[in-house]
Amino acid sequence: MQDGTAGAIALARDYVDQPVLIIFVDTIFDADLSVVNRTDADGIIWTKEVEDYQRFGVVVTDANGNMTRIVEKPKTPISKRANIGLYYIRNWKLLFEGIDHVLASPTNQGEYYLTDAFQYMIEKGARIQVIDVEGWYDAGKIETMLETNQTMLIKGRARKPSASDGCRIVDPVYIEDEVTLTGSTIGPNVSIGKGSIIENSTVTHSIVGTGARILRSRITNSLVGDEAILDGVNGEVTIGDHSEVRVSPGG
Repeated sequence: MQDGTAGAIALARDYVDQPVLIIFVDTIFDADLSVVNRTDADGIIWTKEVEDYQRFGVVVTDANGNMTRIVEKPKTPISKRANIGLYYIRNWKLLFEGIDHVLASPTNQGEYYLTDAFQYMIEKGARIQVIDVEGWYDAGKIETMLETNQTMLIKGRARKPSASDGCRIVDPVYIEDEVTLTGSTIGPNVSIGKGSIIENSTVTHSIVGTGARILRSRITNSLVGDEAILDGVNGEVTIGDHSEVRVSPGG
């Protein structure tokens, strides 16, 4: 049985004996984390104001900017400050007390949420400060993942190959080592994983995993998984790891 985000943090219990920083794996952000050295709050939750608040858990604050509650996917704009999955908890003992309480309670929509442990902390008198990040790049959907990839490339994560065989490279791109490019146009806004092979193709605004092969194709706005194969494909595609799509000439 999966125990949700509360259960995931509970697995780290034996390794925590001091304040903790918790970062969800799909969270890419710009923030000044040095604030943790200056706060006297029991914790900090970072947020980002968004217009599509219905997609997120949003954080409600009091007049002093401290969290009062988190509302999952509200239908009305009770708050537009999205919970982005970045937390600092100074009172780590109370955090795990809250997690124990959550795991001993009925599930919330089938899961045990870490945010419910934060709610427990607040009900026990804890103060959790809410701070907006300077930037947040959502990797939770295909569309936003490609936008995030573009933002990361523009912000200095680009990397070009030292040499390519008869290829045109349009900045920005990120191309790992041991990528073989032949007779192709790559970019803009393309990331390619180690060991991939691209021959006689055009790839724009896309993310290509490791060990993939793209042959005689023209793709854009696409996600290509690890060791996937595209042959003769034109358009936008999303293909998982170890998958193959081959289109015969004239097909």
